[in-house]
Amino acid sequence: MASLRPLRLPRLPRRDPARPSRRSQGISRVVPAGVRRAFTFWRRSIQARVATSTVLLSAVVIAGVGWLLTEQTRDGLLQNRAEVVVAEAISETNQATDRLAAAEGTEFDAVSQQAELARPIIRAGEARDFGVLLGGPVGSGTRLADGGAERTANLETASVPESLEARFDEVATTAWTFSEVVRSDPETGETTREPGIVVGSQVQLPADGNVYTLYYVFPLEEQQETLALVTRALATGAVVLLVLVAAITWLVTRQVVTPIRMARRVAERLAAGRLQERLRVRGEDDLARLAISFNQMAANLQKQIRQLEELSRVQQQFASDVSHELRTPLTTVRMAGDVLHDARADFDPVTARSAELLQTELDRFETLLEDLLEISRFDAGAAVLDLEDINLADVAHRVVHTTRTLAERRGVDVRVLLPEGPTARPCVAEVDARRVERVVRNLVTNAIDHAGPDGQVLVRLGCDGDAAAVAVRDFGVGLAPGESALVFNRFWRGDPARARTSGGTGLGLSISLEDTRLHGGWLQAWGRPGEGSQFRLTLPRHAGDTLRSSPLSLVPDDAARRPGPDRRGVGAR
Repeated sequence: MASLRPLRLPRLPRRDPARPSRRSQGISRVVPAGVRRAFTFWRRSIQARVATSTVLLSAVVIAGVGWLLTEQTRDGLLQNRAEVVVAEAISETNQATDRLAAAEGTEFDAVSQQAELARPIIRAGEARDFGVLLGGPVGSGTRLADGGAERTANLETASVPESLEARFDEVATTAWTFSEVVRSDPETGETTREPGIVVGSQVQLPADGNVYTLYYVFPLEEQQETLALVTRALATGAVVLLVLVAAITWLVTRQVVTPIRMARRVAERLAAGRLQERLRVRGEDDLARLAISFNQMAANLQKQIRQLEELSRVQQQFASDVSHELRTPLTTVRMAGDVLHDARADFDPVTARSAELLQTELDRFETLLEDLLEISRFDAGAAVLDLEDINLADVAHRVVHTTRTLAERRGVDVRVLLPEGPTARPCVAEVDARRVERVVRNLVTNAIDHAGPDGQVLVRLGCDGDAAAVAVRDFGVGLAPGESALVFNRFWRGDPARARTSGGTGLGLSISLEDTRLHGGWLQAWGRPGEGSQFRLTLPRHAGDTLRSSPLSLVPDDAARRPGPDRRGVGAR
């Protein structure tokens, strides 16, 4: 009958979308809702990530290019301005020298000649927006800050750097430097500062023969305004360019992302069982060819699934029909077997033993038919729950009582361990009593078969506010690597050569798994070679609730204290 097992797709674990996970709840209390939505959009949108990355990289490139252009423009403006002011300063100095050369040195004293030297240049500076300071004479150690020097009104001596003054402590050629133009308002007493260029040029005074220094102070206000205008133009162009880059990137990526999103939606519909869904093919590019390949894959998948569904349906129908049709001849054989079994005392020993074996196998055959019918109901989706509130402790005690004969024959002591302590509560759950009792009986019977030399089976109960659990522990051979994933398969045996002492059909754990899934619970297995195994049944205390944890540990306490290669299997979760 193993060949009649229908092909079935595995059921994946599902989480209630209306109830967020504990981790999500913890994060939601710390991060604002707007930030969470933005982060979720960022994680899920390839288009947003590509557009943002492109805009950021473009911003870095544009900023670098803008800085380079600004620096070159500033250097060009300053260099050009420096050349102009130096030429203008040299021209004014030459004119002053010519004026001094035309005058007789005995006609003026030194002080009057200094004023005659500086004042025409100061008046020219006021007309052409530059300042003048007369310093010197060379070698006297006199500084502009000491006072008494001829200078443009409101122009402070601090406008000339000390380094430039030090250069002209002796006779030197014309030199210039950048500085700050410091002006003071005599009415308000306020001081203003602006960038400028200071040019120093020397001239010899005929009256005393000493060399004096003329300092020309040219402000850079016009160049500063020009540079600000260029900077604003570059910034405006950069913003406009970034907006255009963002828009172009968004549109370009949309052309690629839109077909991908459509493929995702169609794939989700296929996964939901809508196998007729297909992608719309447009054009002949790579995306169109991808859509064609996707549609071909979906068509082949639909064909294969329909074939499997048809095969599964035929197998289910065959198993159901065979099980029903065998009931009538089985009833007849059962009646004949009962007659022979009742009269076995009149038979010779060989015939009497045959009658006993016939009765045993008829019992097993009848149980097998019942299990096959139950499996066919699960496969057809016809199984329903008859829910009521029951105490799992009562179920456990009933199962232990019904399996006492088998346990005594095997020399196994089966004990029920109930919750203890001040927080202990009755393990009451809203379940189908018949199905849950069948699950527990299958687990206990299986544990008795594999109890091992210790001859002990422990049935432990536990519960909390959301779930109730029953764990059945044996101390037999345990589960070898990989067997924990197979124990719930139909007709599976850990050792095919080993006889079923309890008369099992090989479908008990499979039916138990289906009963557990019907309740929305978990049926899980743990095992370690040589240390036994434990099966844990976890059920929600209220029908329809989603399980999140179990009140009992899957790994027994005695095994958890001894490290080893645990073998865990999840039957229904």
